[in-house]
Amino acid sequence: MIQRIQTVFLFLLAVAVIAMLFLPLWSKTDAVTGETVILTAWEVKSAMLNEAGEPAAAGQTPSRSAIAIGILAIAAAIVALVEIFQYRNRLNQMKLGLLNTLVLAALFGTSFYYAAYVAAPMVTAEDNGSYHAGFYMPMLALLLNALSNRFIKRDEDLVRSVDRLR
Repeated sequence: MIQRIQTVFLFLLAVAVIAMLFLPLWSKTDAVTGETVILTAWEVKSAMLNEAGEPAAAGQTPSRSAIAIGILAIAAAIVALVEIFQYRNRLNQMKLGLLNTLVLAALFGTSFYYAAYVAAPMVTAEDNGSYHAGFYMPMLALLLNALSNRFIKRDEDLVRSVDRLR
């Protein structure tokens, strides 16, 4: 049944990781040169900021690909959407939920790796940079996945208890 609460959680999970594809994940600005490095789900790019703090020109540092983040986010969204339509087979739903937990953990780890070890050394600044909304989407997705798995397990336990009574 598609109208169950876990369907809402899984749909919100898919929305969160798809939103991550369009939001910046992390940025760091060099106060001396005004160069900013921005991590998105697809690339690490640098830009020169103007007085208003908006990107005015390309930075001196060449951009680097971060496509692994985008691929993992798309994979997590696809697994969640497939999991929604497996409502007739709750055991498959639980297996897909476990798979999605692993994909989301890999997504979070990959995002952190790119922010801390790939993008951070591209600009010399004293701070560690700032994390943006897109960086927190995998954590929200992990929470939503855990909630959906809990309700799927509750449904399975309810069905098994009714089968015992027959």
